[in-house]
Amino acid sequence: MKHLNKLLVAVLMAMGLSSHAQDSNNPWAISFGVNAVDTRTSASPDHVDFFPAHFSQPFDAKDNWNILPSLSYIGVSRYVGSGFSVGLQGSVNKIDKYVTFNPSAAGSDGRGMVVTNPGDLMYYGIDATIKYSFQELIKSKVIDPSLSVGGGYTFFGDSSYGTVNPGAGITFWFTDAIGLELATRYKWSVSGDREDAAGVPDAPSHFQHTAGLVFKFGGKDTDGDGIYDKDDACPDVAGLKQFNGCPDTDGDGIVDASDACPDVFGLAALNGCPDTDGDGIADKDDACPDVAGLAALKGCPDTDGDGIADKDDKCPTVAGPKENGGCPFLDADKDGVADKDDDCPTVYGPASNRGCPEVTSEALEDLKVQARAIYFNSGKATFKSGDKETPARLDAIKEILKNYPNAKFSIEGHTDSDGSDKLNQKLSEDRAAAVMNALIERGVNVDNLVSKGFGESQPVASNKTAAGKAQNRRTEIRHIGSKYQGKI
Repeated sequence: MKHLNKLLVAVLMAMGLSSHAQDSNNPWAISFGVNAVDTRTSASPDHVDFFPAHFSQPFDAKDNWNILPSLSYIGVSRYVGSGFSVGLQGSVNKIDKYVTFNPSAAGSDGRGMVVTNPGDLMYYGIDATIKYSFQELIKSKVIDPSLSVGGGYTFFGDSSYGTVNPGAGITFWFTDAIGLELATRYKWSVSGDREDAAGVPDAPSHFQHTAGLVFKFGGKDTDGDGIYDKDDACPDVAGLKQFNGCPDTDGDGIVDASDACPDVFGLAALNGCPDTDGDGIADKDDACPDVAGLAALKGCPDTDGDGIADKDDKCPTVAGPKENGGCPFLDADKDGVADKDDDCPTVYGPASNRGCPEVTSEALEDLKVQARAIYFNSGKATFKSGDKETPARLDAIKEILKNYPNAKFSIEGHTDSDGSDKLNQKLSEDRAAAVMNALIERGVNVDNLVSKGFGESQPVASNKTAAGKAQNRRTEIRHIGSKYQGKI
């Protein structure tokens, strides 16, 4: 066991290198298991061709393989990229089966090979390897074939020598990080297949077969989601593999970083936000999220189509203007002019006259007749004493005028030519005012009336006859416009 320290040194050296199938996620791997040493390849008679001489009977384990029934190799490896890994392996064995070519020796087989015990020689190996994995090439996650080449140094009993080591292997991965590795190397002695003077092997070429477990490690996964940081788009927060390590908290298939509503299951068309009422407007932007509505009204409905959301519409089932709270303006007289714009809201009239009736020629003629039948005491502005017709005429005039609430009327007084002009002017003005005041007392709006006197200036008949003078002494009522047209 004098070379045991050499093996320990080899193991420590192996911690910085690699020789097994790993990848950029887990760049490091450690392997351990058992190894078998077969010296058959060094028993090469001169008359046999090289390959048959060196590589026949490679798996004659019972007769030729030296196996130490315990943990007998350990290796550490590091992935360097593009399927390549490099590393170091240390191994230990005991040689109690050494194969030589000696046809005359007792116990030799039909090919002249004889197996002897050279004295239970201790075997130690330190081997560096460059290895190429075909796993990515064949696109397999389980089967991992490989080829390797390297060199090493072998301690064989009391001798030591260098070797060149081509090899091959296959690993079966149980998980992403744990596998079973089977490998073999042909360790060709650079010193030649020597034996000492006593026939004890000195520097033989040989096969070394290994079988063991391999563990990959070293990958960094900060958030613990099973996705290594180098492939994790969200390395600091646990996520899903299908989203390159980013989370989808609400499970709607949209990563939180792109989800406008990361905590609530939503629709891709709405950037991950829900749409409870199905109106195509995300709940977060929907002023009425529980009832389908219009985008123009922030997702609220407009039942009557007046452009005012139902929630703000005082009359949601009847169209109306915004300035009236969504309710239609009242039109009590149904004349098509809203009460607010109707000067005569209770009387039917055309819009051209602000909802009030137009003064008809028939009404004007009636006013003429009624006004001329009003009589005064002679030379005075008082109504004729004992005349019962005058009050009736005034009542009739009132009834006519109330049909035209926005019309303005001029009450005009006229006299005959008897008396002075000044007296007649004053008398005509007072009589017109008397009629106007009588109408106001009967309920006619004062704003609808004006009074004027014209004296004897506008006769309608000759003042030379009694009949003509009687016609000239008169009261007339004339329509002069609307009370809303300003002063007239």
